[in-house]
Amino acid sequence: MDDIRKLATGLAVALVVQTIGGLVWAGGAAARIATLEDRVGEQRLVAERLARLEEQGIATRAAVERIEKRLEDGK
Repeated sequence: MDDIRKLATGLAVALVVQTIGGLVWAGGAAARIATLEDRVGEQRLVAERLARLEEQGIATRAAVERIEKRLEDGK
């Protein structure tokens, strides 16, 4: 009977330790996921700004080409 109590106590302690370990691991994983989500959000903003800059560059290039053409035609 004493062996069964020791076994039950050992099993209960093992379950508690594993549960605590799982909760700590899950908390760490949640923190890593939150950090990654923040980084993705920042990268999304940077990508949008980059796309705007690319469009502005294209528009500037077209304007310069029109100006060059007018200058060449004016000669």
